[in-house]
Amino acid sequence: MSDKTMSAQDVVGRLESGMTLGIGGWGSRRKPMALVRALLRSEVTDLTVVSYGGPDVGLLAAAGRIRTLVTAFVTLDSVPLEPHYRAARERGAFELREVDEAMFMWGLHAAANRLPFLPVRAGLGSDVMRDPGLRTVTSPYPDAVSGIREEFVAMPALRLDAALVHVNRADRAGNGQYLGPDPYFDDLFCEAADAAYVSCERIVDTAKLTKEAAPQTLLLQRSSVTGVVETPNGAHFTSCVPDYGRDEAFQRLYATTPYAEFAERFLGGGEHAYQSAVHTWRKERER
Repeated sequence: MSDKTMSAQDVVGRLESGMTLGIGGWGSRRKPMALVRALLRSEVTDLTVVSYGGPDVGLLAAAGRIRTLVTAFVTLDSVPLEPHYRAARERGAFELREVDEAMFMWGLHAAANRLPFLPVRAGLGSDVMRDPGLRTVTSPYPDAVSGIREEFVAMPALRLDAALVHVNRADRAGNGQYLGPDPYFDDLFCEAADAAYVSCERIVDTAKLTKEAAPQTLLLQRSSVTGVVETPNGAHFTSCVPDYGRDEAFQRLYATTPYAEFAERFLGGGEHAYQSAVHTWRKERER
């Protein structure tokens, strides 16, 4: 098996302006924040971002890197609406394509299976159908009881140029393992993308992935992963259970600090500088 390990800088070096970028995780849970921070240190911009949004979207929106956002929500979980996303949206900084959560999931399924769309009931009768890009499709098969041919939303495939996800552990070949309560569709993001980059808390030998946890926790297959980056604490300040929970105190700081001020203090250097700045902030709070 080939060694797919790389650095966060290597990953960003393969991304280009104008790409469609999928970002895994869910709200403020297991987001690939170290990779997002590396992206913010680059010149990559004009992105179409596809995400169950959290601070990944908030940071990229505040930095002016998003051209179009495809999402079902953008939240910090304990803060219902991501404030930096909201501010960027209110000033018209990007185009928004908002869909139902289930529509979003089936869009990823369609892309992963190389289908142009999948029929779904979600979204029917709701305002998401005001999107002029959405269509409906009539089933070619009549219902066995009523004989009616049902109408569905034809959810288009959410095809991605690249995907970024974060898991608890991975091996050097690209097999990825989550140890928390939910996979958050990260496998679909990888399978829907032309290139998928996985950050993880720890790189381990392949044998440990199956020996120390249940087989069903092996979420990502090496065949759908392009590169692996070891980034301890790389989901901070989002959660990466059981390694750590969400840093609620730091999230409150993020949510209440103007982006320029937050970026100057925490995002000016590399990942080591970010982690050091967070450590310094914690020490200051203890005084």
